[in-house]
Amino acid sequence: MTLAPLPHAPQSGTSWWRRSFKRRHSVKLWTLGTLLALSGLVILALVREETGTEGFLVGLGLATLPVPLLTAAFRWLDRVEPGPWRNLFFSFAWGACAAALIAIVANSFATRWIETATADPAGADAWGATVIAPVVEESAKAAAVLLVFLFRRREFTGIVDGVVIAGVTATGFAFTENILYLGTAYGTDEASGITGLALDSVTAATFFVRIVMSPFAHPLFTVLTGIGFGLAARAAHRRRVRRFLLPLLGLVLAMAMHAIWNGSAVFGGFGFLFVYVGLMVPAFALLTWLTIWTRQRELRTIRTELPVYAAAGWIGPLEAYALSSMRARGLARDHAAYIGGPSAARTVAEYEAYATSLAFLRHRGRSGRAGPEFVSRERELLDEIWRRRETARPALAHAARATAPPIPAPRPHPYAYPYAPPYAPPYAYAQPHLTYVPSPAAHGPHAYAPYAPAHNPYRSG
Repeated sequence: MTLAPLPHAPQSGTSWWRRSFKRRHSVKLWTLGTLLALSGLVILALVREETGTEGFLVGLGLATLPVPLLTAAFRWLDRVEPGPWRNLFFSFAWGACAAALIAIVANSFATRWIETATADPAGADAWGATVIAPVVEESAKAAAVLLVFLFRRREFTGIVDGVVIAGVTATGFAFTENILYLGTAYGTDEASGITGLALDSVTAATFFVRIVMSPFAHPLFTVLTGIGFGLAARAAHRRRVRRFLLPLLGLVLAMAMHAIWNGSAVFGGFGFLFVYVGLMVPAFALLTWLTIWTRQRELRTIRTELPVYAAAGWIGPLEAYALSSMRARGLARDHAAYIGGPSAARTVAEYEAYATSLAFLRHRGRSGRAGPEFVSRERELLDEIWRRRETARPALAHAARATAPPIPAPRPHPYAYPYAPPYAPPYAYAQPHLTYVPSPAAHGPHAYAPYAPAHNPYRSG
């Protein structure tokens, strides 16, 4: 008879599988990084050949100006539950290198094919700008959002994540495109005998239109695709049709707005101003309001969901308020840095991030959108919070008292352990694996007890 291995004994098969998984993951990362680097070198050579060395350097300097402002704006939107920097680096690199290379090659090929088929160069350029370019460019940029959505699913949970990934990708794409346009304009001025950046130069006009008036154009288009993916991330797993159609709808809207923007040049200066004032500016204002409102809604979700963990003893009684205030969060990090140095501030920042993810996870679980990994993910987040509590709790309590004193202690949540209701709440049936929050003081930080009721009083029959 063969004896079964002990529960905690290491198993060679598991170790081999983990090593194999890590090896495959490393190979994928290196492959992706190599492809992005190669596409960057190719696009660099193509742009330099088109603009010349001096034009390339001028375009590079001018195109860099809006990049810090746009990336800082998107990072500000993502401060509630900040995603990892690697996602932003990948998104920007994809937009600046891979998407730009795809767009240049595909647009040139399609325009030449139309020109050959119709023998009308002007018409081919118009078709290329208003039809081909929006479809190709938005599809190329949407690929970055799709990759993050598929392979970084845990870090892509809502509209803000979609807006940030899409916006940073489009910022990278616009960066490369601006280098090309500004460098070409500078070459045109040199050929005309205009030196420097004179106010009547083509370079100055291009700079004013692309950098001053519409630096948000490409991000605005692609953000529509990001919103579609964000809504798909919020949809329940069983709603597969919705999860497929919402990103597709966002992509179609992005292509349509891009086509209208490019087509406005065909109608002359008045057509451009009409589209800019009548469509672009209102759309930009509306999407800005939507993202800021979504950010505030996330803060309200934190304040609503975390008291159940405070009542169970996992977090401090004042932390639900402190974590739902960006001012209190910053004050907590500053206080920790003053007391314990930079390492303590990093610990508090990590605690805030894990607690925020925990609140969003429970919110998705109560609405039936957490998926089968809810229990393991909740346990993982609670463990991470528990390990950092000694440093983070005093700092967050200080921040809560300093920003909104006095704050009444939260009442015990009616569904928190050890309070057992006579029947299960409605969301327990929409998400059967949603657990009652255990008490770490009574059962330790690893006590989890899934609740599976036998009868649903809310369901007839």
